[in-house]
Amino acid sequence: MPVIALPELSTHQRRRQQFADIAVAAAQTVFGGRRRPPRLPCLSYAMTTTQAAYLALLAATCIAVPLAAQKPMPNSNALAADPYLWLEDVLGDKSLDWVRARNAESQKALTDSARFKELEARTLAIMDSTDRVPYVAKRGDYYYNLWQDADNPRGLWRRTTLDEYSKDKPAWETVLDLDALGKEEGENWVWKGSTWLVPDRDRCLLSLSRGGADASVMREFDIPSKSFVKDGFVVPESKTQAAWQDRNTLFVGTNFGEGSMTESGYPRIVKLWTRGTKLSEAKTVAEGKVEDVFTYAYRDQTVGFERDFLFRGITFYTNEMFLLKDGEQTKVDKPDSANASVHRQWLLIELRDDWLVSGTQHTAGSLLVIDFDQFLTGNREFDTLFAPTDRSSLAGWSGTKNHLLINVLDNVRNVVQVATHKDGNWHTEPMPGLPKFGTINASPVDDEEGDAYWLTITDYLTPTSLWLGDVGNGPATKLKSLPAFFDSDGLVVEQREATSKDGTRIPYFLVMRESASRDGNNPTLLYGYGGFEISLTPGYSATVGANWLERGGVYVVANIRGGGEFGPRWHQAALKQNRNKCYEDFACVARDLIDTQITSPRHLGIQGGSNGGLLMGNMTAMYPDLFRSVVCQVPLLDMLRYHKLLAGASWMGEYGDPDVPKEAEWLRRYSPYHNVNKETTYPKVLFTTSTRDDRVHPGHARKMMARMLEQGHDVLYYENIEGGHGGAADNKQAAFMSALAFAFLWETLP
Repeated sequence: MPVIALPELSTHQRRRQQFADIAVAAAQTVFGGRRRPPRLPCLSYAMTTTQAAYLALLAATCIAVPLAAQKPMPNSNALAADPYLWLEDVLGDKSLDWVRARNAESQKALTDSARFKELEARTLAIMDSTDRVPYVAKRGDYYYNLWQDADNPRGLWRRTTLDEYSKDKPAWETVLDLDALGKEEGENWVWKGSTWLVPDRDRCLLSLSRGGADASVMREFDIPSKSFVKDGFVVPESKTQAAWQDRNTLFVGTNFGEGSMTESGYPRIVKLWTRGTKLSEAKTVAEGKVEDVFTYAYRDQTVGFERDFLFRGITFYTNEMFLLKDGEQTKVDKPDSANASVHRQWLLIELRDDWLVSGTQHTAGSLLVIDFDQFLTGNREFDTLFAPTDRSSLAGWSGTKNHLLINVLDNVRNVVQVATHKDGNWHTEPMPGLPKFGTINASPVDDEEGDAYWLTITDYLTPTSLWLGDVGNGPATKLKSLPAFFDSDGLVVEQREATSKDGTRIPYFLVMRESASRDGNNPTLLYGYGGFEISLTPGYSATVGANWLERGGVYVVANIRGGGEFGPRWHQAALKQNRNKCYEDFACVARDLIDTQITSPRHLGIQGGSNGGLLMGNMTAMYPDLFRSVVCQVPLLDMLRYHKLLAGASWMGEYGDPDVPKEAEWLRRYSPYHNVNKETTYPKVLFTTSTRDDRVHPGHARKMMARMLEQGHDVLYYENIEGGHGGAADNKQAAFMSALAFAFLWETLP
């Protein structure tokens, strides 16, 4: 649950990046919807300055179903088997009365103390601090930023020039005041991103969410007048995917009505919508299959390389890419498991599996490149920009005008390479001036204009800094940095390894006071995720530092299988029936902490959210003797019904299909809701979720709480009425949720 305001990054970096927020909305913000394909949603936390109580990974983009309509329709047999299905009725009076009663119990138990008030106040001060780095995205001559603080809880969308931005206190020009807009329109608007018309950059589509849900309203905005376009494009509330084809035409995938969605709840149909016509009159461009995950189209608006593309998501990890031209679809010849993207004249392919093509065997995890036009004529002679090793993987890539920035994780430490095509060949060299330890992200400032790039550099003890560089002109220059939000004197970081049940070495990071006694008595917080090929890399966490480390706690992050730390193989090792591997890995890290007397079960707490919440549920059910307390946030817990709730069906590529008897057998083993019993003594658990979470259904946490409460276990529950999957809609809510978790940990672990 670090507090870091992250810069806007490329889609390719964001794929495996620890702190991804809303992946598609952020991609639209960064690239104006020009060419980067969407990433499928995974189970994740948003990790923005307003949702800093949570560790974020990717986001959902499925069709929105009004929350009031999320009522279960079980038959009598199902009701008999699951007496808590009524809690899936998100906005039902009975359900909300139950929620309010549980919230009151948790508030009484955790919020009346002086410690809670101190934790909350300090967290809010960090989140509202004017010393935070105002990360920007370049649009034409201006640099845009969304800023949230105590006076602007929903945010100011503002802009400045590079000269001003380089100053300690830039002069900002407000483009849109979200708080004022919400007050004027009687809506609780939360920012969800912008999709820009390129190259004009005088119009964009703004995505605004009610209360922080993933579903948003998309409205056309005029930049020169700083106002919404009268009779402009407006897409009603949904989890819409839209992209500009030209000034008067949009590609739109949204809820067009019955039959327009896949079984996963994503847009099945892509239409071309012309200005001045009704959305219902838009012409169909493509249709996916009902059993697919999603269909999406966009235009690469790069000047000189304008092309239209269609993506068909077959499953979470397989997809097809098509070039759209003159009404015809030309399929890009690649493995379905590979991800393909274009950058100017280049086609880049990231492999999840080995691929034999034109007599050359390319290894899973490699990044391949080829001239796109030559590829279309049949050339398959790829150049390899990156090939993995046993302890390295591709963290992502992005492109400037003349170079590619390739980000590699080498034993969970970032290394950035600059690849340049010159004299018919690719040449790669290290980016100069980078630290040997930490998390480094590189992204273009404006890949239409030149080779300038942003860098962010961070680790557990070093405040995140923003740097500006230009390829070929020496090391980047530091522009801004977070202040030291906590006292790190005497703290040390160790990278260690534990051995899992099958002999696999599992790395983890340990942060603690060098002077701390290793006698098993240290309050220790162990964090994990383990899914969707997401890597957990070092990052400066103001809330962990101020509310945990500074108070004498030990902080540990486990790089378990299911993540992306060592590429596709590390992820695939814990898929579906092998899900037990990530749980065994997490347990082995816990045991290593105990065996080396960093801590003991009495003083060991664990935390995770979303897919990490599923991890927490299974650690509770499978290894109750290892832990004293568990913070389980916006979790999946009912794995026999997850595919029927909100975006759940899209994740069957990760977990399996409960409707297939063989797969239901292993899902039953890894379904915490079905494996807790009244005879076992479990760690004390705090469940948190959000009523407005339209990605992971709050029914998971509600039902688990109800079952464990009935069985007589020591459990607490808090559900924020707003906040979406990130759990909070503004800094005040985020500070409350963060303080709640830390107060719980300090109550249980010392």
